[in-house]
Amino acid sequence: RAAAAERASRGGGSEAPLCYGNLKAWESMRVVSADTCRPFSKDRTGMILGEGAAMFVMETLDHAQARGANILAEIVGFGMSADAHHLTMPLANGAAKAMRQAIEDGNIAPEQVGYANAHGTATQANDAMEAQALRLVFGNHTNKIAVSSTKSMHGHTLGAAGAIESAATVLGLHNKILPPTANFTELDPECDIDVIANEARPAEVDAAISSSFAFGGLNAVLTFRSWQ
Repeated sequence: RAAAAERASRGGGSEAPLCYGNLKAWESMRVVSADTCRPFSKDRTGMILGEGAAMFVMETLDHAQARGANILAEIVGFGMSADAHHLTMPLANGAAKAMRQAIEDGNIAPEQVGYANAHGTATQANDAMEAQALRLVFGNHTNKIAVSSTKSMHGHTLGAAGAIESAATVLGLHNKILPPTANFTELDPECDIDVIANEARPAEVDAAISSSFAFGGLNAVLTFRSWQ
């Protein structure tokens, strides 16, 4: 049992923040939309809160194959930075550092990344910053990276966001259908990226990243590879 535990583990996140006090606290920061979440849209007005959970079984390859598991994807890289720039204002260089570390840790060339599951909160500050960070890391290849924020559908689930969005990334790679950014209207010129607008996009992608950027400049990025 001990040996098996070393080769397999479970992890994920859950959050249920929808109560009067939490809603008022977020509204006080003027980042909550009055209607809906439109990441990367020119007329975006902020985030919406959500509730949810996602869990993973993570195994070494030999353990998964020995038990005949349906392998969905590989977790190949992780990057994290703490830029301490500002409590609530994100910094592109800090986010870019975490992205760069994640692909380097996974021994992935930037040109192999074909999808980015964005933090994409639909706030004015985050979305433009995140688009800039992608450009800093991927340069001209950014034009070939499909980008979506699933927060447009499930909302910002806070402590569960990283797990839920990683699940969306893994299933997108596995099913060869990348999730969309819902409610999208018109691209903000400051968000010069290829947004998957409103409808899922069929695509075979070798590698993908999923980004989470928290208050205080705490940035975490995972790199996944499709499993053939």
